[in-house]
Amino acid sequence: MNPYYDLLNKPCGGTFHDLVESIGHTPMVELSSFSPKEEVKVFAKLESANPTGSVKDRVARSLIESAEAEGAIEPGVTILEPTSGNTGISLAMICRVRGYPLKVVMPDNVTPERTEILRMYGAEIVYSEGAKGSNGAVELALEMASDPGYYMPYQYGNEANPLAHYNGTAVEILEELDSVAAFVAGLGTGGTLMGNGRRLKENDPETLLVASEPMHGEAVQGLRSLEDGFIPPILDISLLDRKIMVSNLDSVLWTRKLLEQEGIFAGVSAGATAAIAARIAGEIDEGNIVFLVPDGGWKYLSSGIYTQPLDDLGDLDATNWW
Repeated sequence: MNPYYDLLNKPCGGTFHDLVESIGHTPMVELSSFSPKEEVKVFAKLESANPTGSVKDRVARSLIESAEAEGAIEPGVTILEPTSGNTGISLAMICRVRGYPLKVVMPDNVTPERTEILRMYGAEIVYSEGAKGSNGAVELALEMASDPGYYMPYQYGNEANPLAHYNGTAVEILEELDSVAAFVAGLGTGGTLMGNGRRLKENDPETLLVASEPMHGEAVQGLRSLEDGFIPPILDISLLDRKIMVSNLDSVLWTRKLLEQEGIFAGVSAGATAAIAARIAGEIDEGNIVFLVPDGGWKYLSSGIYTQPLDDLGDLDATNWW
């Protein structure tokens, strides 16, 4: 057994050498209001319990530790990464702890909270065109990466991303549940789906791997439509059993349902995934459904989606919920 997992269920959640070591072991909560029948149970894996409040803490740690093990990071080299916010924040925290300079590229229409948190951790920010979403950030970062003064972990093409879930998130799920009928996650970099999917299907080949994908042209924070033209290199579509489209409107509505029905204060991509998890729950006769809640709602407060009437939010389907 990996000693990292020996800390599970220790008093006070375990004792760690530093904040980076404390990443993971997030709670999984049953959502009774999301279960349409007694034989079907729906669980939310709450990644907001990570140190910076998102699942990307797992990924950022895996990216940095992999680079360290390979000797890819040297003194004086700046780490560069494209992000819609969460990965950048996670990298910024780890780089602050480990002493690495960091530059992130992200869309210029992200919520102010993300910018403030990144600056708080000392990261330098380069903005890409907001209308292009995270794809635009990737494009600009790849151009900048030709400078030898940068090292780009590149979460979209780095196997350390899915391995963070294969060796971490999925193991935690299987420690808590005897079986998983379906795992649902948003279609973003592909790391969450690939890493968890491979591990869960090794445990039970019948486990359904389901992706929630935004409608083409609608930018749900942290997610991407494959129709937009960029398929992350780590994403293996053949591993997916289902890929279900979700609108901005449904993402917002289900984000509110998580808050109103279960008290879960989550980001908008969690709403997109919750909508699909509830759909799958209505289609199967029995079993456990697990969906990932990538982050909390703190970084989205300025958007007004939690309290404002829907009519006051404008054209939901044309809004970038960064």
